Amino acid sequence: MCRCSQRRSPAVLVLLGFAMIAVFMVLIMTKKLTPVLALIIVPTVFGLFAGAGLGIGDMVMDSMKSMTSTAALLMFAIIYFGLMIDVGLFDPLVRFILRKLGNDPAKVVLGTALLAAAVSLDGDGSTTFILTTAAMLPIYLRLKMSPVVLTCVAGLANGTMNIVPWGGPTARAASALKIDVNEVFVPMIPSLAAGLAVVLVFAWVLGLQERNRLRATQPEIWGVPDTAEAFDGGTPAPGTGTFSGGAGRKGNNPGGAVPAVDGSAGSSVAVLERTETLVDEDNTAMAGTALDPNRTTLRPKLQWFNLALTVAVMGMLIADLVPLPYVFMVGSAIALLVNFPKVKDQGAQLIAHAPSIVAVVSMVMAAAVLTGVLKGTGMVEAMSAWLVQIIPSCMGPFMAVITGLLSIPMTFFMSNDAFYFGVLPVLSETAAHYGISGAEMARASITGQPFHMQSPLVPAILLLVSLAKVDLGDHHKKVLWRAAVVSLVMLGIGVLTGAIGIG
Repeated sequence: MCRCSQRRSPAVLVLLGFAMIAVFMVLIMTKKLTPVLALIIVPTVFGLFAGAGLGIGDMVMDSMKSMTSTAALLMFAIIYFGLMIDVGLFDPLVRFILRKLGNDPAKVVLGTALLAAAVSLDGDGSTTFILTTAAMLPIYLRLKMSPVVLTCVAGLANGTMNIVPWGGPTARAASALKIDVNEVFVPMIPSLAAGLAVVLVFAWVLGLQERNRLRATQPEIWGVPDTAEAFDGGTPAPGTGTFSGGAGRKGNNPGGAVPAVDGSAGSSVAVLERTETLVDEDNTAMAGTALDPNRTTLRPKLQWFNLALTVAVMGMLIADLVPLPYVFMVGSAIALLVNFPKVKDQGAQLIAHAPSIVAVVSMVMAAAVLTGVLKGTGMVEAMSAWLVQIIPSCMGPFMAVITGLLSIPMTFFMSNDAFYFGVLPVLSETAAHYGISGAEMARASITGQPFHMQSPLVPAILLLVSLAKVDLGDHHKKVLWRAAVVSLVMLGIGVLTGAIGIG
């Protein structure tokens, strides 16, 4: 049986490549197909049109081989952190966050961005999303906030922080152009700060939108109170928009919280300070959630052991002494053995986390079809070459800026390795004729990372949407334009500070 493939002309491959990506995005964003089905069916159809023939199977299997370690990492990371949630490791952290942020959705979303950015310092997106989801998702669900907001903000924060030297893209860019990694990163610190500032602004605005949505859809919790009935003798302090005097809100209010009120004349807003509904002495408001204080899987006597084990696992992640999948394999085995010594309980825990495992591992394996077809048929090479060729010679002095702009869509549609080792050197060689250094080109090339991190080809983002039980299309609709704005701001600040020059 002939298993050979016959490539089409470069022009046809370019057309098919862009068409395939466009069809894929439309299908998942309009929810005509689930991401897993779209990742399998769309590349298969277009791969056959590209002349892959029966060789398409070998293309996919070659790609899948490179995905197995990633699938193992995500599988055992889900098991490990799922166990830590079940046994109560993160309960004190969530209660602390609730007490500090209260129940104001705007503060909760802003806190999500800050937490994701801080955890992203380890350079690993999967770890960031696991910890952020573990800490914040129960809060979102309890407040009836949209988990899509969580994935959007976490994705933006992690994508922006992804340019740290140990995050991967910066090191790839430096290696591809044979320059020192610090020479690439340090001048981009102002761009990183500006990108994070934009992310925080987006987080605050999204939080305000959630506040208004909840006010409209949950009037029994967030509804506008009648000021005459809601307060005993309280009167607005002149010009402050807050209540002073009186006994405060009627009913049980152990936190002593006083609702904020809009300062405009004759207006009142939803009650947002309802801390007593979520944080109390016994944490009873968390009943029925992942943080149910009475769940049978809690292991309070093993709290310090589980904390020490988690710190050790995180330390191994950062030290990178052994392969990460093996770290989580061993960590999961130890956690299961110590926390659930009975075989029956161990099996029950594995089954409990099976839905999350199947969801994320199936998407990783399905993504191998897309990457295998893109590479095996030559679509990636043809698309890259075409983009380089269409740049007019008069635009030569702006090659660094053009590279930054190209990095936004190109790192979304292809792997970082393909872009930094395949496309960037060609662009950099062209830019050298116009006096633009390799370091400037490398800096420009990493500004597309906030957008790149939302790609379905990035396993970490598949893990995020799976853990939050969010549809990938819904995530894309909310995050993509915001990620593009963050990337453009980072590129613009790089130009203004001189880190990214114009020849």
